[in-house]
Amino acid sequence: MKKLNKTRKGKKLLILFLCGMLTIPTLTACTAGSKLIFMGRLSGNEVFRIGSNVCTLPELKVYLTTAQKQYENILGVDMWERDFGGVTLESYLKETILGQIAQIKSMTLLAEEYGIELSEAEQKKVSEAAKKYYDSLNDAEKKYLEVEEETIADLYRDYALANKVYEEITQNVETEVSDDEARKITVQEILLKVNEEDTEEQKKEQYKKAKRILRQAKKDDANFLEIAEENSENEIIEYTFGKGEQEQEIEIAAFNLATDQISDIVETSSGYVIMKCVSNFDREQTDANKAEIVKKRKTEAFDDIYEEFISKQPSQLNDKLWESITFTDDDEINNMTFFEVYNEVFGV
Repeated sequence: MKKLNKTRKGKKLLILFLCGMLTIPTLTACTAGSKLIFMGRLSGNEVFRIGSNVCTLPELKVYLTTAQKQYENILGVDMWERDFGGVTLESYLKETILGQIAQIKSMTLLAEEYGIELSEAEQKKVSEAAKKYYDSLNDAEKKYLEVEEETIADLYRDYALANKVYEEITQNVETEVSDDEARKITVQEILLKVNEEDTEEQKKEQYKKAKRILRQAKKDDANFLEIAEENSENEIIEYTFGKGEQEQEIEIAAFNLATDQISDIVETSSGYVIMKCVSNFDREQTDANKAEIVKKRKTEAFDDIYEEFISKQPSQLNDKLWESITFTDDDEINNMTFFEVYNEVFGV
C-alpha cells in the first residue's frame, strides 16, 4: 500500500467538467504532508482509506460510472483513448473522481471534528434520495455496481454532510462585494507583437507602426473595430475582464478609460497594445463576478482549515485494485442520475 496521492496529473486538460457534480470545492491537497501510518491491510474491495474512513469499490463505481456516462452523453463514447498532453481522458477522469470522493470522505471526518451532523429532516432526504436513485437502476446496473440501497444512502449521507460542513465553516465569510471590486469591463484591442528575439530596430518599427495606428484610430470618423481587425496580431479583438485577470499594465490602462475612450500605447509582455473601451461597467457580468468573488473567499477560508486538518490524516491506496478499475462498455449500463436525484431531493 502507498500513501494516497491526489496531485492532478501533468498538463491541464481543456475538457468539459461534469454537469451537476460537486457543489463543494475541488480537492487540492488531500494528503499533503501526511505521514503514512499502517492501519491494517485493506480488504479486496476497499479502494482507499483516509483516517478512519474507507471507500469501497461499489461506492467508487457509482461516482465513476456516473461521470463516465455524463462524459459519453456529451462527447461520445470514442474519446477515452485520445491523448490530452500525454494523459488519456479515462485516466484523467479516474484521478479526478478519486480525488473528489476522497475529499468527501475527508470532509465527513472534518464534520465529526466540528460536531456537525445531519438533521432529522436531512436524514429523511438522504433516505428519499437513496430509494429514488436505487429504484431507477436496472438489473444490469445493480449487478455491475454491486450496490444495495443502504450503500447509496451512505453515499448521499456523506455527500450531504460534506456540503453542510463546508457551509457551516464558511458561513461568516464576508459576502459584501463592491461594484468597484467586481467591475467587469469590455475592450477592443489592437496588439502589435514584440518577441524577445526581436532586435531593437524591429521593436522601434513596431512602435512606429503602433503610433500610426493610434493616430488613425483617434480620427473622428474612425471605426476602431475595423482597424483592429486589419492590424491586430491577435485573433481576439474584443474581450471582457475584471481586476486581477490581466497583466497590470493592461488593467491599469483599461480601468481608467471611459466608455468609447481610446488608450495610449501600452507596453506589455506581448508587445504594444492599443485599447478602446466598449463598456467600462457591465452590470450583468459584474453581478456574476460578485458571486465568483464570494465563492473564492469561501473556498480560501475553507481551505485554510481543511488543509491543516487533512495534512494530519494518514491514508492508504489499494494500488492493485485501483489499477484494475476500468470503464464499463456494457450498453445496458446508462444511469447517470446520481447527482440529479440529490439536487432534486435536496432542492439544490
